[in-house]
Amino acid sequence: MKRISVLVPIRNEAQYIERCLHSILNQTLPAEAIEILVIDGLSTDLTPQILSRLQAEEPRIQVLENPAQTAPYAMNIGLRHATGDIWVRVDGHCEIAPDYLALCLQVLEETGAGCVGGRLNNVGETAWARAIAMGMSSPFGVGNALFRYTQTACEVDTLAFGAYRREVLEKVGLFNEALTRNQDDEYNYRVRAAGYRIWLDPRIQSTYYTRGSLPTLWKQYYQYGYWKIIVLREHPGSLQLRHLIPACFVLSLAGALLLSIFSFWGCFLLGAIGGAYCLADLYFSARQAWTQFRYFPALLLIFPTLHLAYGVGFLGALFSFLLGKKLSDYSTKLTR
Repeated sequence: MKRISVLVPIRNEAQYIERCLHSILNQTLPAEAIEILVIDGLSTDLTPQILSRLQAEEPRIQVLENPAQTAPYAMNIGLRHATGDIWVRVDGHCEIAPDYLALCLQVLEETGAGCVGGRLNNVGETAWARAIAMGMSSPFGVGNALFRYTQTACEVDTLAFGAYRREVLEKVGLFNEALTRNQDDEYNYRVRAAGYRIWLDPRIQSTYYTRGSLPTLWKQYYQYGYWKIIVLREHPGSLQLRHLIPACFVLSLAGALLLSIFSFWGCFLLGAIGGAYCLADLYFSARQAWTQFRYFPALLLIFPTLHLAYGVGFLGALFSFLLGKKLSDYSTKLTR
């Protein structure tokens, strides 16, 4: 049987890391087939103490230190230590189903793909977090990020927590350590550019714990938009329509608002754009909350937060790039 290296890059994940590691330890595969590497970015909460206790209970857990504290550095540290034929990234903020790794092996064999993964099920532990999870599971909220909602197996451009053949690492190389965010999107672009397919099978299930407030959601999606420009600067061919729509929406709103100061037609345009978006927001919020309508008011705020934050971040990085400015310190910080 092939051996799997599971890499868990973390920093300050005391709330979730125990559940995450137990989900890895409780896989249906034999224990000897799984290597677990936790790469900790100098956590300042109770994460180190929790890891020490879990290590004493389960010697399969290896803890490595990540002085740079960011995810791509953590992944590269883990990959340099990994000995498996297959490697998988599992974030500390999530749990994987008991048959996750077994299904990954099966689908890799069936499809011949270089990377396989599954559906990411968003969940929340508070009312706001549950509403945010619903928003992040909607095509209106996240575009064609199929791994967040699809029920059909298909080839995709990217996915979360994929299982990669070791030969992919040998051909594609390590993660880009300059990318605090979006490093998985950039890596998957290189995987496809190297001739490998990325296959999504919704039978492969994981659970992701969402942010619990609008400010933290804004910060998360602002960074996704900001760092997407950095990825596009390296790989212009990775650009897709879904990356541009939020930025175009923000630009159209800003332009119409500016015109409205000087012209009646500007007011009309602003009303038309804002009105059309509000109608779409009402429709998709009601549709997403149809069976749990108490979340409808929250979704009315969550969808514009997702779109505006991504668009503002995308444009902020674009203007910085065009003006020759360096990346802002704010946008290089982790959101957790």
